[in-house]
Amino acid sequence: MSVDHYRTLAARTEFRHKIERSEFLGIAFPVTRDDEFFDELARIAKRDFDATHHCWAFRLFAEQRTRSSDAGEPSGTAGRPILAAIEGANLHDVAVVVVRWYGGVKLGTGGLTRAYRETAAETLRIATIADRYVYTRIRVIVPFDALGNIYRLIDPPNIVLAEERYGEQNEFFFDVRQSRAGDFEKRLTELRLLFRD
Repeated sequence: MSVDHYRTLAARTEFRHKIERSEFLGIAFPVTRDDEFFDELARIAKRDFDATHHCWAFRLFAEQRTRSSDAGEPSGTAGRPILAAIEGANLHDVAVVVVRWYGGVKLGTGGLTRAYRETAAETLRIATIADRYVYTRIRVIVPFDALGNIYRLIDPPNIVLAEERYGEQNEFFFDVRQSRAGDFEKRLTELRLLFRD
């Protein structure tokens, strides 16, 4: 995994199917903080109040942290398999909740593990994936005679021009991927442009 690039979900996705008369609903959504996740989990639990279980897992990029819960299913049969699906898809800042309505047929621990993992994996498989980058903002002072050079520095998604201000001092604000910031600053020095993080 890169220190300044990861894959996440572009939007919420749901997938529903039945296994041995139990109904499983996978809900995957982007999330960046614990409290944001638990707020959404509460909304799901309220909406699907008649479900037997609301099992879940999430994986955050910034803190390199994961959490999961079996939510009353036998230990290790739900939360960990859901988390394994997220990790297998190599996604971060993602949560998956698998809602189960028990249909009267016991699946056993192996069957439960497969059902939760497969529901989570299929939900993520049909989701739209988005690339995310971690940027450093760099302000550059550009004299009028160097304005032509500044636009040649733009190189999305590595170097993105975020803002430009013209006046006594022409200021350009670039969002530069953290892994490219040193090279970008070196190039600015070669062009004899003033910059500040």
